[in-house]
Amino acid sequence: MELLFKEYVSLTKPKIIYLLLVTALGGLFIASEKVPDLWITVTVLGGGALAAGGANAINQYLDRDIDLKMSRTSKRPITSGAIKPAHALVFGVFLNIVAFIILWGWGNLLSALLTLSATLFYVFVYTMKLKRTTVQNIVIGGAAGSIPPMVGWAAVNGSILSPEPFLLFALIFFWTPPHFWALSLILKKDYEEAGVPMLPVVAGVPATKRQIFAYTWTLLVITVLLTFFSTPLGLIYGISSILLTIGFILMAFRLMTTADITFAKPTYLYSLAYLALLFIFIMVDSYVV
Repeated sequence: MELLFKEYVSLTKPKIIYLLLVTALGGLFIASEKVPDLWITVTVLGGGALAAGGANAINQYLDRDIDLKMSRTSKRPITSGAIKPAHALVFGVFLNIVAFIILWGWGNLLSALLTLSATLFYVFVYTMKLKRTTVQNIVIGGAAGSIPPMVGWAAVNGSILSPEPFLLFALIFFWTPPHFWALSLILKKDYEEAGVPMLPVVAGVPATKRQIFAYTWTLLVITVLLTFFSTPLGLIYGISSILLTIGFILMAFRLMTTADITFAKPTYLYSLAYLALLFIFIMVDSYVV
């Protein structure tokens, strides 16, 4: 029983959920312009974790044929036979229903609908369509993972009619391609064998490196805009975000100018720390304003 429980937890991809929750928490802080209400925070984080976990379970159900062909994913709960595909699907749908009820009942309808839209986009647009058909899969599909801070904002304000939630969305949206392309450079062979048209497979390694570098400059613009358009944010976030983004640009430049892909993993790991730290500084600056 304990082993089966661990397999179901693995099905939700908890490591991915942690970062999503950090971004949702950033949305809560910047919307509150202080420490957010505890009950709203628990509701958003709890509902968000359930919805993201459910979406990941459905993703593994739909991608089980691809996962079987890739060494990185061949031991996932469905492909290893630990969980039956139908059970994973029911589990994923159930988690999203519970998440919607929690967010609507203890938050508000807008936060619940935004969360549901992220799941639907991730499942129907990214997983079922884009991932298997276009090199732009992760570019467009990244919209699903960009919604959590908007959920945090909506839970506090009951509206998203302000520049901040859209800039937070844009920050994650334009972070996703360089983050994921750095990983896909490492996993290029896996994607080739699975027939997934990731950028390194279709356009080649040098073109992917150039795209990663270009996107990091876009991030610099967005982080600066967020500083100007958000009342709670000041020098703490402003200086930190610029320094962190310059670091990302330098990492991407070194990756681009190195002949092989040995710098892909450090770039990928930096991208993870980069996003987490950006939202931590958003929280800190919102608190001390």
